[in-house]
Amino acid sequence: MQLENVKTLNSDNLKQKVRASRKKKSSKVRFYHSFLTIVLILCVFQISYSALLNISKIVIYQGKIVKSKQLLAAAQKRNSALKKEVENFNSLEKVESIARNNLKMAAKNEVLVIINEPEQLDSEPKTFKDKLVYYFEHKIANKFNLNENSTIAN
Repeated sequence: MQLENVKTLNSDNLKQKVRASRKKKSSKVRFYHSFLTIVLILCVFQISYSALLNISKIVIYQGKIVKSKQLLAAAQKRNSALKKEVENFNSLEKVESIARNNLKMAAKNEVLVIINEPEQLDSEPKTFKDKLVYYFEHKIANKFNLNENSTIAN
């Protein structure tokens, strides 16, 4: 009888060992699966974040490209205008026109007459006293129809 007990004890002990080893293996497998799941989730988040950053950079760079193209078009337009102006200044008629009008020059057999126009007397006064006299003469005296030739003594 003892042999039967020993066999049953050995078989029960063996079953427990097998269960314990399966339990360890299954817990290890669960741990590996959990770990791999977390790693994969982190990878997905990293890829998503990188994709969003790259998309935003693409949008920013496209905006910069549009601005650069507009700036280039404006610069080319200004460049062509300046080239036309340089071509105009290279002609003798334009140089002569500039010399006559801006530099007050005359040709070989010409006489230059400059007529200076007198300054207007009704210009704005600069000192406080002149401003006070001006205000009185033009604002107050006109209301009372006083003679404009009469002024306040300095």
